[in-house]
Amino acid sequence: MPAFTYCPYCATRLPVDLLRPDAPRACVACGATHYHNSKPAAGALILRDDRVLLVERAVEPFKGYWDVPGGFLELGEHPADGARREALEETGLIVELEDPPFAIMMDHYGDSGDFTLNVYYVARVVGGEARPSDDAAALDWFPLTALPERIAFDHCAELLRRLAARKISRPRSGTTVGTRSPVPGESGPSPSSHVES
Repeated sequence: MPAFTYCPYCATRLPVDLLRPDAPRACVACGATHYHNSKPAAGALILRDDRVLLVERAVEPFKGYWDVPGGFLELGEHPADGARREALEETGLIVELEDPPFAIMMDHYGDSGDFTLNVYYVARVVGGEARPSDDAAALDWFPLTALPERIAFDHCAELLRRLAARKISRPRSGTTVGTRSPVPGESGPSPSSHVES
């Protein structure tokens, strides 16, 4: 699916490269270049002992399948902030995240043709009250050794397989990400390039 058919700045129809339909499109009228990027998303692998909290999707795609709490990032939102927000919206729980992320994974969003770039953090509950909301129809804690068969999205099935293989029963040693991510100029956890992929 192309990012734009018409230039959002001057409304000129954008040229199409039939050999590379997802390539950047330069407007012949105003010169602006438009990119078809992967859509960023973030999620929280909420653990309690040897169990992980999953949500039953209330909407398509994969309605009725089990999913990791998460969703698309808002404009300018840090993945850690997005993971915490989505966890609260879908489960009612306030979570603390481990840093660095557990995994960064690519996928498609259903049949839309859109690529997604998904960032996942291991998390633990620090507050709130569990209740399904937003895009979640139900919540349940699953043993890492007995995950449900109906898992939404190919990358989520692989993500949970990796989580189970590592037999994570408590947050890894490392830095926790607090209530929000540092803004430029503030001190915070140093970035790390070590990410499970």
